[in-house]
Amino acid sequence: MSSPTTPPDSDPTRRRRMHGMLKVYYGLNEEGKAAEQAESLDPCDINGPHFDPEVYLNKLRKECSLTELMDHESCMVKQIRSLDSDMQTLVYENYNKFISATDTIRKMKNDFKKMEDEMDCLSANMTAITEFSACISGTLQNQHAQITKLSGVHTLLCKLQFLFELPARLNKCLDLQAYAQAVSAHRRARCVLQQYSHMPSFRGIQDDCHVIMEQLAQQLRQKFRDGGSSAKDLSECVELLLQLDEPAEELCDKFISHAQSRLEADLQGLEAELKDSTVVDTGGNFAQKTSPRSNPVSPSNTSAFNPFLSPTAGTDILEFVDRGCNEFVSNLCLVIASYQELFINRPQECELASKNIPEMANGKLHVFVDTLASRYFSLVEQRIQEEKGVGDNSLLVRALDRFHRRLQAISKLLPGSAVPSQGTEIVVRAARERIKQYLSALQTFYHDSLTDVRQALAAPRISAGGASASGGGATCKDTPPSLPDLLTSLSNFILNQLKSVLASVHLFTAKDITFSNKPYFKGEFCSQGVREGLVVSFIKFICQSSRQYCESAGDRGGSTPPALLLLLSHLCLDYETSTISYILTLTDEQFLVQHHTPVTPVTALCTEAREAAQKLLNHYVKVQGLIISQMLRKSVETRDWVNTIEPRNVRAVMKRVVEDTTSIDVQVGLLYEEGVRKAHSSDSSKRTFSVYSSSRQQIRYAPSYTPSAPMDTNLLSNIHKLFSERIDIFSPVEFNKVSVLTGIIKISLKTLLECVRLRTFGRYGLQQIQVDCHYLQMYLWRFVSDENLVHFLLDEIVGSAAHRCLDPSPMEQSVIEVICERG
Repeated sequence: MSSPTTPPDSDPTRRRRMHGMLKVYYGLNEEGKAAEQAESLDPCDINGPHFDPEVYLNKLRKECSLTELMDHESCMVKQIRSLDSDMQTLVYENYNKFISATDTIRKMKNDFKKMEDEMDCLSANMTAITEFSACISGTLQNQHAQITKLSGVHTLLCKLQFLFELPARLNKCLDLQAYAQAVSAHRRARCVLQQYSHMPSFRGIQDDCHVIMEQLAQQLRQKFRDGGSSAKDLSECVELLLQLDEPAEELCDKFISHAQSRLEADLQGLEAELKDSTVVDTGGNFAQKTSPRSNPVSPSNTSAFNPFLSPTAGTDILEFVDRGCNEFVSNLCLVIASYQELFINRPQECELASKNIPEMANGKLHVFVDTLASRYFSLVEQRIQEEKGVGDNSLLVRALDRFHRRLQAISKLLPGSAVPSQGTEIVVRAARERIKQYLSALQTFYHDSLTDVRQALAAPRISAGGASASGGGATCKDTPPSLPDLLTSLSNFILNQLKSVLASVHLFTAKDITFSNKPYFKGEFCSQGVREGLVVSFIKFICQSSRQYCESAGDRGGSTPPALLLLLSHLCLDYETSTISYILTLTDEQFLVQHHTPVTPVTALCTEAREAAQKLLNHYVKVQGLIISQMLRKSVETRDWVNTIEPRNVRAVMKRVVEDTTSIDVQVGLLYEEGVRKAHSSDSSKRTFSVYSSSRQQIRYAPSYTPSAPMDTNLLSNIHKLFSERIDIFSPVEFNKVSVLTGIIKISLKTLLECVRLRTFGRYGLQQIQVDCHYLQMYLWRFVSDENLVHFLLDEIVGSAAHRCLDPSPMEQSVIEVICERG
């Protein structure tokens, strides 16, 4: 058996089992009530009330063996011990509850005893009160009617006394400026005086009161008109005037008129600030400050005007908006709040409620606010339009944010007003205009940068030998930058400028700006404004302005340096390969652009940039080819080919052609890759030119020469051309050096061929053409992609000269080679 001090088992299963056994022992159900069961009469039922131990033991001895008896005894001992243990645990667990229940019962006995004493005292008091009330009622029962009559007479006399004393009372209130008491007293007596106005005495009192109240109303009107009182005094003044049947609409008009005069003064101050503002140069420079040496394409090198430096008004826009908000907008909010308190939000009494004053007053207030706000918005927009400088965008954004933020107070004071939405539209228009200004500044900046590039290209180049010969006066810093340096500087400077502009425009979408959460600045501003209106438009402008340099007519096309065309073509090609994707990706990430509306795809811009690059490169080939062609044409047209002397040297123009071609090759090689060439033969530079092609030569020197031989020669020559590969002189070139040089040489040699066809040659004229063509062959074949192209054109030139020669006697090949090697 367990000790009484043994702690109770915390196992909930065992605890439920113990409680279940106790319930069974005491005959209780789940609700704690005694179960209604039929009593068992069996004396052998150990749980029944009629249990007989002797009968139970006799039955067990008869029915069970010794082993079963011992097992049964052991089982009963275990049950007894378990039951004892459960009883001890139950007592241990509920010991404190038993003690607390005993204390509670003892306390309840004391409390009920005290409560019984108090109830007895209360009952005695109620009995005494009832007896005293009955005694008083019995004593005054006979005089009750008389007392009621006297009370009514006294009340009537008090009212009459109030009426007769009313004029004097009103005069006294008027002298003391107790207007509220005077109006209250008059309102109490007004109905009675009106009812009995037919009686002379009451008529006189009514007339006196009317005169006095007219004087009071006049003083209230003057006080309301002056407007120097506090809001509380004005509110009281309006309330009293309304109680005196003053027209509410007239009061509203007077209040609005007085408020408008004060607000007009604020607007006139803003107008004066706009007119008297002086123009000073305070714009900030967005561009990085770099020296002309370090950055050859910086507009600060040669241009005195920077689009990012622009004059602004003497008072900056933030100060202007602050003044407008602190004066006009604040005063307007005070007027709205006072007006609403006086005419709209005040509780309406029965007489005033029927006049529907709030609705009328609200309509007048909206018209008044809209009229003044439109004038204020006009002044703000004029001031915003003066912000031409795009150097520092933070002032404008802060001013617009403050302007928008202060207008939100009007939306809270005057729900349904269009003023806040109109203010938001001004902010939106300012943002759009700002984007246009930035685009214009970028375009101007781009043109200025190209001007600097042209000046850098036009600067004389000092060779290393010349610099050393000058005694060290010219250093390497004085050497003009190369084409790759110019291209890198131009590209980086434009890209950095565009990044700076994007950073400035991004201020419109900053989280601390109140209007940045508007739908326009989350969607249309980012996609259509910044991406399309600024970035895409600037990229298209670069491509379009670059294509304008390809115009052959006009100042731009005629005076464009070929090196600038080459540089711009590579710039557009760089934009197509990487820059456009980088800029648009940067814009989309920085502004979180969501393409809800159609936008220009990157592929379309890349295609446009590539087309511009192709057009520029084609034009570069055309310009360089025409420059060389001009020299060749003049050299052919200004020479007498019939009476020329025997050739002893290569003409100087041919040497100049080779030198210029070599210079172009170096220039193009600075920006473009080499390109693919066809395999050259081992004797490309040793190729000889016959006066005639194979067919011509056979006919020309045939034994049976007849007068019709020249016609046959032309016919065979034309047949030979039909089966030869066609040469497209002005075909588009590829973006590599070999293709560019091939196009230039094709144009040059084709020009020489056409010029030769228009001339007549003598014997030595033909030989000079042979020498010149051989000299060109020695050097030009290495610049083209296919040497056969040079061979074919030079063959055509020599053949054409021979065809137009009066005495076609060709020079020996060995002599030609000696002359060319010596030249």
